[in-house]
Amino acid sequence: MKTTLSSSWLAPALLIALCVVPVVGGAVRLATVEMGAEVIPGNDRFLAAPLPVTVHILSVSVFCILGTFQVSGPIRRRNPAWHRRAGRVLVPFGIAAALSGLWLTFVYPPGDLDGPALFVLRLFFGSAMTVFLGLSLAAIRRHNIAAHRAWMVRAFAVALGAGTQVLTHIPLSLLPDLHNEAGRAVAMGAGWIINLAVAEWIIRRRKPVRPIGAGIPARRPARSSTIFRRLAPWSRALTQVGFLLPVSHRRTTAETTPLTSPNAIKGIRRSR
Repeated sequence: MKTTLSSSWLAPALLIALCVVPVVGGAVRLATVEMGAEVIPGNDRFLAAPLPVTVHILSVSVFCILGTFQVSGPIRRRNPAWHRRAGRVLVPFGIAAALSGLWLTFVYPPGDLDGPALFVLRLFFGSAMTVFLGLSLAAIRRHNIAAHRAWMVRAFAVALGAGTQVLTHIPLSLLPDLHNEAGRAVAMGAGWIINLAVAEWIIRRRKPVRPIGAGIPARRPARSSTIFRRLAPWSRALTQVGFLLPVSHRRTTAETTPLTSPNAIKGIRRSR
């Protein structure tokens, strides 16, 4: 029991650890924006229009934290009702996170190292997350559980990109030569691509449930019973003239071919 509980909480714990840094960083930035902190080069664009960043930070935080418990199989199987109720909250927050991310991409001016390549990446993955969530809703309305899970895992992987990007930005801080627009675009794109690669591995390693009896060869009839069925007409003829089969084969012959002849019935009664 302890092993089952520990394994069911392992995946959520690892995912929460992955999203701690971006969630805490977003909370700090949100508090800075709400308190009207002093305008500095990194915060001037957020203070000028705080609504998009506020919606994005709140929605993506709820989506990531709540989603960590949705992807855990043991938790989902033990609490199916909670899974459905949480999903009704999770999907709207996920759509809000994706659309607000696109809003940030179009509305806010680019940062110091935000070049055209990073703009295209943000536009692509933000749109992909929106499409993934829409496909997951369509799948669950068709009662296609496997497709619903697959699309939700992909959407969750995109949302967790900020957590992986913390790790992919480490080389930029260690190697000053990589601290440029190209290096930042590679680090950001690597975070999303790594997450989606792991998501695809998780999806594809799940074996589909096989129907009961699938792949089991049909049971062949016993060879002896087949032979006696073929000999049934000869057995009936021999019985009518008084030549009976051995006692061990009478039941097989009687079951496979009924003996309707009066002489045969009398012969069987005399043998018994």
